[in-house]
Amino acid sequence: MERVPLRAELIRRINGKGMVTFAEFMDLALYWPNGGYYVSRSTSAGDYFTSPMAHPVFGALIALQLEEMWHRLDCPRPFAVIEQGAGSTQLARDVESYASHLDPSFANSLLYVAVDRSFNSSDDVVNRILTDRLPFQRVTGCVLSNELIDAMPVHRVVVEQGQLYEVFVEYKDGNFSEVLADPSVGAIEERLTDEGIILKEGQRAEVCLALESWIQQVSQVLDRGFVLSVDYGHVAEDLYAASRNRGTLRCYYMHTLSANPYGRVGEQDITAHVDFTALSELGKRSGLSGQTLVTQRAFLQNLGIREFQRRLINSQLGQNERDANRMAMLELARSGGLGDFKVLVQSKNID
Repeated sequence: MERVPLRAELIRRINGKGMVTFAEFMDLALYWPNGGYYVSRSTSAGDYFTSPMAHPVFGALIALQLEEMWHRLDCPRPFAVIEQGAGSTQLARDVESYASHLDPSFANSLLYVAVDRSFNSSDDVVNRILTDRLPFQRVTGCVLSNELIDAMPVHRVVVEQGQLYEVFVEYKDGNFSEVLADPSVGAIEERLTDEGIILKEGQRAEVCLALESWIQQVSQVLDRGFVLSVDYGHVAEDLYAASRNRGTLRCYYMHTLSANPYGRVGEQDITAHVDFTALSELGKRSGLSGQTLVTQRAFLQNLGIREFQRRLINSQLGQNERDANRMAMLELARSGGLGDFKVLVQSKNID
């Protein structure tokens, strides 16, 4: 069935069931092997801008954080770093490049593995594994992700006349459209109840049930170590605030923002903000200890991004190059931009 084009597969499933959950629609639109957005890398290359793309100092600072984790784990060899959703492998290459300037024992212990369903890079320097799962068990190290969770499929809900409904997708008159029905699974309402969330009349929201199976898998991979998740999102209280009454689902096509996931199916990115409360609590249930949630701005400043900025002054670069590098570094920690991303570190079997 994987050779069936994306649109044909969506229509086939909808015709077979009458309608599908938005989560199933989103999963196919992003990951179907024949036409899914993230599989068709040629269509996705110019649609979004990530921290590793901004400046290699992001990878350098991540390398410093990994070195600290390595010390906290009593300098294991190997020290496995598994990046899921590695995509272009830019972050992997930047981390490995800067690690070569750090403690040689750390650099020699570092085993960095990039994991993704597909890769937008032919670089053979980085260890790469093509899979949608974490292909390891009981390692000592760190499971790392940057803007992975926001692309996990979400269920969409809305409150009408005091009743919680789920958004389903149907196919009529040659177009995909929405239809409301009772929630497909009780876990949707359970998640909101567990977090103390009561949606207002007319409010839309997203619930990512895929988080639970993912964090369970991550915990199974780690015997001892850390989980480092960088993404945009909020704690539940802020994520489901009445001020976000239309939800957080967004689509991106050639750096153009849209709220319509039913156009350009397979050609545009579809994302939703991460529920960091759920990520932390589900992690605890799976044996992970949660640390304080911080902004990317604070995270990078704590690791020393200002020192890198100061070094530019005495570098051998020309003025234009210094200015360009400085602006790129500032972008990584800018409030209202990448600096507002969140960073959550979780740990397992560590005091």
